[in-house]
Amino acid sequence: MNAYLLIIIPLAGAVLAALWPHKDTRPLFLPAVGLVHSLLCLALLVKPTAVDPAAWLAFDPLARAILPGVSLLFLICACYAVSYLRLKEQDNRVFVPALLLVLGLLSAGHQARHLGILWIATEAVTLACVPLIHFNGTPRSFEATWKYLLVGGTGIALSLLGSICLGYASLHGGGSGDITFTALLAQGPGLSRVWVLTAWVLLLVGYGTKMGLAPMHTWKPDAYGESPGIVGALLAGGVTSVAFMALLRIKSVVHAAGAGAVADRTLLAIGLFSALIAALFLLRTRDFKRMLAYSSVEHMGILCIASSLGPPGVWAALFHVWSNGLTKGALFLSAGNLQAAANSSSIDEVRGMSKVLPRSSLLLVAGMFAITACPPFGPFFSELLIVRTALAAGQGWAVALFLVCLLLAFFGLSRIVLSVVDGRPRRKKTNAAPFRESAGLILPPLLLLVASLWLGLFTPDLLKGAWSAAVLQLFPTP
Repeated sequence: MNAYLLIIIPLAGAVLAALWPHKDTRPLFLPAVGLVHSLLCLALLVKPTAVDPAAWLAFDPLARAILPGVSLLFLICACYAVSYLRLKEQDNRVFVPALLLVLGLLSAGHQARHLGILWIATEAVTLACVPLIHFNGTPRSFEATWKYLLVGGTGIALSLLGSICLGYASLHGGGSGDITFTALLAQGPGLSRVWVLTAWVLLLVGYGTKMGLAPMHTWKPDAYGESPGIVGALLAGGVTSVAFMALLRIKSVVHAAGAGAVADRTLLAIGLFSALIAALFLLRTRDFKRMLAYSSVEHMGILCIASSLGPPGVWAALFHVWSNGLTKGALFLSAGNLQAAANSSSIDEVRGMSKVLPRSSLLLVAGMFAITACPPFGPFFSELLIVRTALAAGQGWAVALFLVCLLLAFFGLSRIVLSVVDGRPRRKKTNAAPFRESAGLILPPLLLLVASLWLGLFTPDLLKGAWSAAVLQLFPTP
């Protein structure tokens, strides 16, 4: 029942928020529901419940390894949203319920143990994010929303076709067509290899589109660039994690069917390609919100690289899901402050923000160093673990290319961030007077950076155990 509560509570909160008549107090539903959700996730993390193998929805080891991090990110972003929405003139009657709806659907997606339920949850999350991306109501946000829908819809359609192919692989192999992951793993070697590989290609492209892997990443720069910072944080740290979790579950089925080597090679190739494309775009973009989108493409590639390295790599990938989500959240929120004050996100129009918003600028710079794997933040330790795992697996050439991509990404990110915070403010383009760096706008990104620092220096044994249990679920010992 606890697994269903993680879904029911946010959905009930969304309904209540939609019916709530007062605009000023409606955002308070976000931290209230987020706190309950996080406490429940923490309780299940500390004391997991038994999972029925036949259950379609359950807080299983893989959900336990990722969902608490998503819940923590949502809670901190929800606290930020209360102060952020006070500055906005737009009505939040749709925005607040949509955020809560996303939380409930993310919970359903992470706990889905049935291929069809997983697809439905992912599709529903895609639709729930539409009003969030379009919240600012500008022509560019309208264009970004349509691009998100069209590209994301194509990916979802391909993942549906892949799900059907995986079900047919079971039927063709003499099975019942049961597409629960428990049944697919049990049938394993009996699955039709041809149909399994066909399904893998379609599902990799489909869910890879939701992750924003290159070359399916074209929706990300517009969606992240035009949406509020809180939405970008949840897209980068929450929505993408559902698609990545889906790929992990499907990869375990492909591995059980005897085609694990093919899955690993394709993940490694698309991961390196995504990291390279993102690094090259970071060297030329002149928009600090789009910068974060390309950084997200890079880190989705890193997750794929890690996942191609067997069980130790998947463990490192789960570590990186947490470190990237928390750090990227801090970057999006602090960048959102700068954009709100300057009324622009282009480095051609924004300069000297360290003199206008010193705290937000400091957080952006610190977040930039954190996300580029500078010690002692979480991404440094997770990426170092990925490099060590790749070297142990004999992937020296991949490590070399990976390190080159990281170096190029550092150059690109530092170029943009330092251009924004340094120099003389362009006051004609800056609307700094009505914007105040209140505690509600500064403490959330600061807390996310502290959490990233804590994760890197003092990774709790509880999380390590959860990641190990997830790896054992995906790759059960004979």
